[in-house]
Amino acid sequence: MSEGPFLVVGLGNPGPSYAGNRHNVGAMVLDELAARAGVRLSPGKGARARALSGEGRLAGRRVVLGRPTTYMNESGGPVRGLLDYHRLPVADLVVLHDELDIPFASVRLKRGGGEGGHNGLRSISRSTGTKDYLRVRVGIGRPPGRQDPADFVLKDFSATERKELDLLVAEAADATEELLARGLEAAQNVVHPRT
Repeated sequence: MSEGPFLVVGLGNPGPSYAGNRHNVGAMVLDELAARAGVRLSPGKGARARALSGEGRLAGRRVVLGRPTTYMNESGGPVRGLLDYHRLPVADLVVLHDELDIPFASVRLKRGGGEGGHNGLRSISRSTGTKDYLRVRVGIGRPPGRQDPADFVLKDFSATERKELDLLVAEAADATEELLARGLEAAQNVVHPRT
């Protein structure tokens, strides 16, 4: 791991109508990290124009926290803009996102791999030219019955899930800090047995 800052990006859709959606849990975790680091996310100019971002320290590491202000399927452009502006390698990109393929309230860390139909990840992979970036995967579980996954992710968390949501967001933020502090493998050994 390099000594330069990490770019930590939380994915979601813009605007209040999407704020409580399952698809926005990455943005919720980013807001929690910004609060912990005392970082105010502000609109950027130029290469950073389509993202809110701020710089600070988390887990003893320098970080740039970013949240695209575009729709999820256009996340790649703003992420590429933040990487270029801060002259950061894609290896130091951490993406916080919702994950259908792991149970609700579980958190998993990985580098690279497929996108599992996630349009935000697909857009980032296209814009960066690689899938080889770090991911904090926040479990939202599979949709019930025959519900279309695309509809499921754009619905708010259920009343039962909302009771656990603050804890899930805190655990995903903790996992992100472990990743920054320890590196991927050591953080996986801490985080994966917990959730």
